[in-house]
Amino acid sequence: MQIQKESKREPIVLNAGEGRTYPMGRISAVFKADGNETKGKYNISEWWLEPNCKGPGAHSHDAADCIFFVIEGTMTILVGDKWIDAKQGAFILVPGGVMHDFENRSSKRAGVLNLSTPGTFEKEMPAIADWFAKNPPPNAI
Repeated sequence: MQIQKESKREPIVLNAGEGRTYPMGRISAVFKADGNETKGKYNISEWWLEPNCKGPGAHSHDAADCIFFVIEGTMTILVGDKWIDAKQGAFILVPGGVMHDFENRSSKRAGVLNLSTPGTFEKEMPAIADWFAKNPPPNAI
């Protein structure tokens, strides 16, 4: 006999391309779930970069682990001081406090599924999208 506990959260079912979209020129992010839907535990988003496009710039999150899973193309990902050419299917976990970045150095569009924990990042996205609207990402190479 299974006993189901009542959840105070609603299931999320999204088709390809659905979610909260943040266009940033040659970069776009699509948030699938964030802290509001996960009780602050994590957020999940897709990040898409057009060919030969730099990413957000090297940065770290003190308390947030950042997980990348390449879903299309090849994303070049900075982990610490090492750049890694991560092809479709690659998985990278960047612990909180470690410098990281991502960019698309290839001639084809590339995308990563990103999971960050805890899930408080999306609240920064309107300001980030606004910044990129004023400061378009340069070429990666």
